This record gives sequence, structure tokens and C-alpha cells, in this order.
Amino acid sequence: MFEKILVANRGEIAVRIMRACRELDIRTVAVYSEVDANSMHVQMADEAICIGPSPSNESYLKRDRIIGAAEIADVDAIHPGYGFLSEDARFAEVCESCNIAFIGPGAEVMNTFGDKQTSRELAARAGVPVPPGSDGMVEDEEVARRTAKEIGYPVMIKAVAGGGGRGMRVAHNEVSLLTGFHTARTEAEKAFGNGGVYIEKFIESPRHIEYQILGDKQGNIIHLGERDCSIQRRNQKLIEETPSPLMANLPDLRKKMGEAALRIAREAGYVNAGTVEFVADDKGNFYFLEVNKRIQVEHPITEEVTGVDLVKEQIAVAMGEPLNLSQEEITFTGHAIECRINAENPYADFTPSPGRVEMYYAPGGNGVRLDSHVYAGYTIPPHYDSMIAKLITVGKDRREAIARMSRALSEYMITGVKTTIPFELSIMRDPNFRRGVYATNFIENMLANRREMVERDA
Repeated sequence: MFEKILVANRGEIAVRIMRACRELDIRTVAVYSEVDANSMHVQMADEAICIGPSPSNESYLKRDRIIGAAEIADVDAIHPGYGFLSEDARFAEVCESCNIAFIGPGAEVMNTFGDKQTSRELAARAGVPVPPGSDGMVEDEEVARRTAKEIGYPVMIKAVAGGGGRGMRVAHNEVSLLTGFHTARTEAEKAFGNGGVYIEKFIESPRHIEYQILGDKQGNIIHLGERDCSIQRRNQKLIEETPSPLMANLPDLRKKMGEAALRIAREAGYVNAGTVEFVADDKGNFYFLEVNKRIQVEHPITEEVTGVDLVKEQIAVAMGEPLNLSQEEITFTGHAIECRINAENPYADFTPSPGRVEMYYAPGGNGVRLDSHVYAGYTIPPHYDSMIAKLITVGKDRREAIARMSRALSEYMITGVKTTIPFELSIMRDPNFRRGVYATNFIENMLANRREMVERDA
């Protein structure tokens, strides 16, 4: 059993990990930047160490400072959460070389899935369909033109080391292709230190479906069902649910996609928690997207319908314990929805809204879970992701989960900053969403319709 774990993250995910550790009677060490000195995760930890100034590239992304803190605190393991160094193969290697357990997949798996083109090749070897695309990275405009012409517009330009919607551009013709090619390369270089891109066929109006996987060091791998992550803005998820409404009319699709996720995981020798992501259409066709090599933001909805604590499972696997559940023993009960509560103005292109939270009232009641690090008087810094909470509701079916989410969003009160709460409430009331009829362009179409109404009224 680990006696002490350093949490190399901040915000709600750091709080979430510390709660699991406390239930396991494991002491925790927080690391924090100067601006996070009064953050909730610092207050909850048994020990806390400042690792630098506010910008993440001077604190949470500094491998040496986090390792230094781990050695000072004499910890057994590091949990990276999501974001920051959670998918950094070099960081995983450094942890291992310092005899500190890294709670996540090893460096070899990180490298395999760290490059999206390599991931596509592995999926193809596993017999999983991938969208038509370029053979490796696209280095210049001429190759980009030729590739797009061969597979047909529209196409998606993607950063090989990308994530979170960055380094991605859709092109519908040659003009937008060339503009998007250079923009994606520049954005990817700034965000990931790797400007490499590849091109694949853009699947229009798809569903974004991901499968939660979990593997141990003994070679056992299971999945814990799907999550529908199609409600997105700028290729970043905003609302997730499980099970996916898409599966209601396609009973064989869930099994096929689950088996595909396991084939990919086995091909890579995957250990610990991760997700295999796909796009799917309403006819039952699906294609591999990528593997996320960490715990996901939206993991709570899977926990709520399966009863499996994924963070505790991560820790157990990292300690060398075998999974205590087989695929046949995984059961799914009810329906769960998650709304990511962001400090943003959704009607101004989701512009971040950092600042001091004046009033904070959290919703509660039956079937409501809130994962957050925010409190009245807390100042949301401008240096990090704008997500400040995850609101999760559970019901015996989708209708009840939506009803509870609508009620919980109506109760949730945050003043001093703008949030996505009113916007997400409008989605819960949208007839198409309530029928489960939506795709990845849902928010884009919703905002376009709103602009048309405003212009017509004017």
C-alpha cells in the first residue's frame, strides 16, 4: 500500500484524487503555484509545497520542480490527474527512474499513443476502422493539397501531438486547407512544442463516443461502457452522458465499439485508466480517433452508473494489484449526465471570465454530485483552464437525469463571474437534446439560430 501520494495537479481533479486517497488512508502532498496558495486542494492536503510562479510553464509543467517536491516529501507515487504532465512520457520515465510510481500508463504506452498518426496505425493493426487520411505527417502545402484531393473535402488537419481541440482545423476547399494547414502547425508548435500535423477525412455531424478502459499489470483489460461527448464548443467537450442515446436504436453498436476499444488496448499492452475515442454516425458506422492516456474529466458519470471508483482503481493498479472485476461483472444502472461548469461567457464566443466569486451556492439533493474546488471569496485565476466545477446528475433513466440536471442548474448560484450555467440549462430544455438527437455541431447550430433570431428581431 502506498503511504503518501503527491498530486501533480490543481483544481477539482486534485480535490477528487485527495478524497480517494483519504478514503484509502493514504496521506497526500499538494503542489501549487503562487496564485494557488489559497486553493482548496492546498487546504485539503496533508502537506503542500509551492513549486513556482503562476504561469503553468513555470510551475505545474516543470518536471524538475515536481520531482523535487516529491523527493522532499518522500512520497511513494505521483498522480498527475488530467492535463499538465498527465500524458508526458518523459515525466513518467523520470518518475520511474527516481523510484516513484507514476499513477498512469507507462512511458512506452505514452509514446505509442502520444503521436496520433502512430495511434491510427496501431488501431488499423487491431482491425479497428480509421478515417481515410495521410500516410504520416504532412510536411508541406503540396502534400496537403494532394492528400485532400485524394480523400475528398471536407478534411480535418490535426496536430500529431494535439489535444483539447488545439491544433485542429476543418477545410472545405483548397483556400481553407492552406490557411488551416499553417494555422494548425503554428498553434500546435506553441501548445505542444511539436508542429507536426496530419490530414484525415472530416466526418460531418458525427457523434463523439469514448470508451473507458482499465488495465492491470497482469494483462487483464476491461471497459466500463461508453460516454457520449458530442456536446462540444471549439472541439472541447461541455456536456457528457452515459449511456449514449445513439445506442438506443443501434443495439449492436455498443458491443462492437466496446470490443474495438479492447482490441486497441490489448494491442498496446495498456495499463491503468484511459479512454479510446471514436466518431460514429446514426447508421452504426464508427472510426477510431485517439486514445487519452489518463483519467478523463468526465469519469464521474461512468462511476455513477457502474459503482466503480476509477481513481481508487488507478491507485490499486499502480501498486501492482490485479483488477478485482472481470468484464462480465461490470453492470450499468441508470443514466448519468455531466455539465462542465466553466467561468466563461458562452454568448461572447466562450470568452474566459476570471475573477472573484462573490456568492457561491451549490446544488444538492437526490441524484446530484458536484466536483469542484470553488467557494465564496475564491478568485479564479486567468492562468489556467476555465472549468471550475463538474455537475453530475443520475436518474433511473435519461428523462430523470435530465430533469435533475435542469433542477440542479437552476439551483446553482455563482456571482462575480460569468459562467456556462444558463447556457447549459437552455441545452437541457432544447427539444432535440431531450430527444437525444444531436451531433458535434449541436452548439454551433444552436448559437447560429440564436444569432438569426436576434438579427431578425432587430
